[in-house]
Amino acid sequence: MNVREKLEKWEHQYLCEYAAFSDQSKGRVIEEPMCDVRTIYQRDRDRIIHSKSFRRLKEKTQVFLSPEGDHYRTRLTHTLEVSQTARTIARALRLNEELTEAIALGHDLGHTPFGHAGERALNEVCSKGFKHNEQSIRVVEHLEKKGRGLNLAYEVKDGILNHKTTGSPSTLEGKIVQLSDKIAYINHDIDDAIRGGILSEEQLPSDCTKVLGGRTRDRLNTIIHDVIMNSEGTGDIVCSPEIRQAMTKLRSFLFDTVYTNPVAKGEEGKAKRMLQELFHYYILRPEAMTEEFTSMIENGEDREVVVCDYIAGMTDNYAVLKFQEAFEPSGWK
Repeated sequence: MNVREKLEKWEHQYLCEYAAFSDQSKGRVIEEPMCDVRTIYQRDRDRIIHSKSFRRLKEKTQVFLSPEGDHYRTRLTHTLEVSQTARTIARALRLNEELTEAIALGHDLGHTPFGHAGERALNEVCSKGFKHNEQSIRVVEHLEKKGRGLNLAYEVKDGILNHKTTGSPSTLEGKIVQLSDKIAYINHDIDDAIRGGILSEEQLPSDCTKVLGGRTRDRLNTIIHDVIMNSEGTGDIVCSPEIRQAMTKLRSFLFDTVYTNPVAKGEEGKAKRMLQELFHYYILRPEAMTEEFTSMIENGEDREVVVCDYIAGMTDNYAVLKFQEAFEPSGWK
């Protein structure tokens, strides 16, 4: 019995009956020999971490565009915070921590530069629409490794695709990531907004802080404990009505005071117009993209989709650079 087989046996001995067991995975689209050391979900986690799209998350906006400070969240640090929260819940509930981690680390791989402003920009100009969760699946199935993709397990891709509020993950591990995404961004966006002087702790709705706590660590502790206590043994991932209501109200408060705040989001209009101008530019001049993407069009792929692939994969700074190259005159060389 090799190491992987021992781990799979351990899962059946320790994990709860609702867990997604590694040896019961629906598998991959392209069958591969099993690793003798890692389970299928451990391999997927490693593939995501070593991917180019994962590394690029460090230079993509979470909420604040190109903030002047080293302590604001990026799309990468958001991803890591989601992963940590999700793993804590999964371990406490004796669910599959490796599957949970793989979903969490991969859930935003398809996100655009400039956060949700970039997502809205591409969704408005692409006739087929654009959603970052669907783009994340396109990344892991098609764009990574020069078109070969990462060949992830069904359960990992299902969790990535369904991590948005409207999604319906097929595993409890996927449901943990879906909820942990909200837990993470509600709390770290408050922290960043306070750091940026957009709001103060005293401005948070008192009925929410009374239930959840006045500080970030208190809110995280309260919510995570509540999810664990209300989910254990139920076959579902839920929180109490009181906690859910407080989280919903706090999220609405953030939309009113941070996500639409003209001080915090004043540059988003520029970013949005910039990405849309790049979209139209590459539609007319696909040869200006890199060979990897021009060859996709030459092989019959839809031009609009490929242009979205190219732009969505950019970091914030790279998008600005390509815009300058396309639209700003340069001196004679």
